[in-house]
This record gives sequence, structure tokens and C-alpha cells, in this order.
Amino acid sequence: MDKLFAKFANVTARATGSPPAFLICVAFVVLWAVTGPIFKFSETWQLVINTGTTIITFLMVFLIQNTQNRDGVALQTKLDELIRATTAAEDEFIGIEKLTDKELETMHAHCKQRADKHMQAFQKVAAEKDARIKARSKGKASAKPAKKAPSASARARSHAKAPAAGHAAPKKAG
Repeated sequence: MDKLFAKFANVTARATGSPPAFLICVAFVVLWAVTGPIFKFSETWQLVINTGTTIITFLMVFLIQNTQNRDGVALQTKLDELIRATTAAEDEFIGIEKLTDKELETMHAHCKQRADKHMQAFQKVAAEKDARIKARSKGKASAKPAKKAPSASARARSHAKAPAAGHAAPKKAG
């Protein structure tokens, strides 16, 4: 019975959550609204939409709840298995979905404290790394000698060797 209901709930949840199902519902509401003048907006006309939507909503609540319950259990089971498989994870987290709200808040506060400590350590390491990088870049800048400006005689020599702009260098006879 459970397997049959689970299969029915899955198929129904998938079907009712699809775009065609939404379009069918929109078409039904439009059809209902268009027929209002034909039925002179009578109480029976109003009762059709009210009763139909109430029944569908009532049944869908249970189908959705069943689907969410199963998905939640499956997700918790997967998380528990990941915790068991990870050596760095703490086993105390396995099954915490069964704890009271107060117990969950206490665990959350404990986790937040640990996360804050890790964040502080991370920020300290990052700051130290930045300081080392800055120190290295300053050391390289001060270690390199500044380039000297060429002397007037060196500029004159290089200028004499280079051809004037727009003029080709004379060809050597060979």
C-alpha cells in the first residue's frame, strides 16, 4: 500500500507541477469566468469553482506533504551517509533533525562559534600572506638599481648612428 501511494503521490506531484497542468487550470478558470454571464453569475456558477478548487486543494495538501516528507527523509539519509563517510565531520550531526528546536539552536550557536574562529584564522592567514607579498615587492623594488639617464655624449653617439627620420640609411658598397 505504501509503495502504491508513494508512486501515485510522485506521479501526481510531477504532473500537477508541470506547465501543461498549469495551463489546463488557467483554461478552466477562463472558461468559468466566460460562462458567468451565461449563468447570470448565479450561486451555482460560483459554487462550481469554489467546490472544485477546495477539493483539489484539500487533496493536494496531503500529496505535497507526503512528497515533502519522503524527500526530507531521503535528504537526511544522504547527509547522514556523507557525514559518516567524511572523516573530518563530527558524528554528532547525524540525526539532528530529530532534536528539539532548543537543542538545534544550541548546536547552531556552537557551529557559529566554530565558524567564526575559522573565519578569524582565515583572515589572519590572508593578512599575513598580503604582508609577505607587499614585503617581497618592496624588497625587489629597492634591490634593483635605478636606471641612469644616458649622458650627453652617449646620446650624441647613438643619435649619430641612427638615420634621420624619413631617410633611409646609406647602402654600403660591397
